[in-house]
Amino acid sequence: MSAAIFARHDGVWLNEPERWTAQGDGLEIVTDKATDFWQKTHYGFCRDSGHFLGFQTAEAFTAELRVKCDFQELYDQAGIMVRIDAEHWVKAGIEFSDGRAMLSSVLTNGQSDWATAPYQHYAGDFWMRVTVTGGVLRLQASADGKIWPLVRLAPFTKAGSYWVGPMACTPEREGLPVTFTKFSLKPPLGKDLHDLS
Repeated sequence: MSAAIFARHDGVWLNEPERWTAQGDGLEIVTDKATDFWQKTHYGFCRDSGHFLGFQTAEAFTAELRVKCDFQELYDQAGIMVRIDAEHWVKAGIEFSDGRAMLSSVLTNGQSDWATAPYQHYAGDFWMRVTVTGGVLRLQASADGKIWPLVRLAPFTKAGSYWVGPMACTPEREGLPVTFTKFSLKPPLGKDLHDLS
């Protein structure tokens, strides 16, 4: 699928935001109030109210996405999501936590974990890449769409197909504008783990 995927409206919304537009290779959304994805861990609650525009994949794929956003308040987040159902998914991108933008990923298999690290580049414009093949998920992030350091390598539930696409949440508020562009969905890259191209 090419970068013009948003304009073709091939995606399926989970929790469609009240305000969004798609044109060319761009998707612009504004988050609704108290939106989130989370399952049980630490807090005890289950949340499946975040915004996600999913595109169906094969059993193995690589997806890339560019995200532009001005993160300002606690738990503001945007990035990419891979989903089987409400209890089997991963979301990854930038999340505002402890007063700064963090590179964040949450892997959920019945219960959610949460891994963060300070993001050393400009958080207002970044890229995410996810590859799923053979029960393994590989997450990468990029500041320029050219160099892709590893974010996470993890086992991931095997399925005949998945849903993948842009994700955004604001658990503590509403009104975060996010722009997604350059979305692509292709066969898995098959690159060596330390090949960062």
